[in-house]
This record gives sequence, structure tokens and C-alpha cells, in this order.
Amino acid sequence: MASDHYFSAMPASPENLRRIRVTLAGHDVEVTTAGGVFSPDHVDSGTAVLLSNTPPPPPGGHLLDLGSGWGPIALSLALQSPHATIWAVDVNERALDLVRRNADALGLSNVNAALPDDVPADIVFRTIRSNPPIRVGKNELHGLLERWIPRLDERSDAWLVVQRNLGSDSLQRWLAASFPDGFSVHRASTARGFRVLKVRHHGSPRSEPIDIV
Repeated sequence: MASDHYFSAMPASPENLRRIRVTLAGHDVEVTTAGGVFSPDHVDSGTAVLLSNTPPPPPGGHLLDLGSGWGPIALSLALQSPHATIWAVDVNERALDLVRRNADALGLSNVNAALPDDVPADIVFRTIRSNPPIRVGKNELHGLLERWIPRLDERSDAWLVVQRNLGSDSLQRWLAASFPDGFSVHRASTARGFRVLKVRHHGSPRSEPIDIV
């Protein structure tokens, strides 16, 4: 149905639960996916590029997977950082249910699957990892990033993967213009037609010296 997208809150398409085998954080695991969510048959190329081109996540604190889908990023973060609290955030209720199923099946008790409004407002994140939903449109995408990027803790990074031909370079320019004070933006890597963008929250220039390279 034309109006049923992976970013729909309540997908109307048949659920069609399925089990697939994937490799996450070096572990071969079996997960449950379904229709009406993003990339239900495999780890999509953009997410694979992101997972392969980012450093190990912080060992503790709150970590955010923004636009989680069925959970490949959130589950990877939880496997790598068992003492951290992972927030898998999505507007798609079916996707969040899948994240919960998969975390339970893998024994990952440190994963919270939540709607955006259900994340406590006082939480700041040691890292944000995201394959953002580019197809929601520029205005929605910008609003999403304006909401979550400022919640990066100081001296922490957000890592975003965007397909080159879907506007990665223009998004990089927008990020740099939208978060000029205390943040820096650069292209961290390029692979398989995707860019990985790094947004660094340096904090207040008055409280933290800026390294000159």
C-alpha cells in the first residue's frame, strides 16, 4: 500500500514474521524480522558500511540507535558494550517489537526499544549511531537531527551513514551550518556508494581547549 512505509507508526502491511541469520559485532546470530520494516531480509548495505566504519562504542553510559528498524545497530552496540544502556528509537511500533524480541532472544537485557517521546528528556548520549530515514523528506530528516544531535554528551560523537546519491554531501553541509557552536562535522569514510559522517560535540570552547593539528 502506497502510504505504508518503514517509517509508518503502525504498518498496515502483513507482518510476515521471518527468521534470518546475520553477523553482528562478530557474532553469527539468528534474528526475527517482518514486513513493514526497513530491510527485513538482511542487514542493508548502508548499515553494514556504518557498522564496519565506526570505532567500538563507549563501554558505558547511554548509547542511541536512531531509526533502529529491527535492530542491527542497537543489537551490535549491546553486544559490544554490555554495561552500557542502549536506546533503540523508532516511530515504527512493529520495528520496536522486533528489537525487543531480538534482544530477549540474544539475552541482551541492556536494550530499551522506545518511541521518541518515551526517551527521558534528561538523558544525554555517549554516542549516536544512525542510518537515518532519508526518504522521510528533507524537512522531517532535519527536524529529527535537530532533536537528537544536541543530546550528544560533550566529547562524544554521532555517526551517520548516507548514500552518496541521496544527498550525503548536502546533508554534511547542512549539519555544519546548523550546529556551528561546539560541534564539528566531517566525512569519516566512504564505501560502497555511502558516506559515513561524524558529528563531534566538543562542548563549550571556554571549558575545553581545541586541539590544533
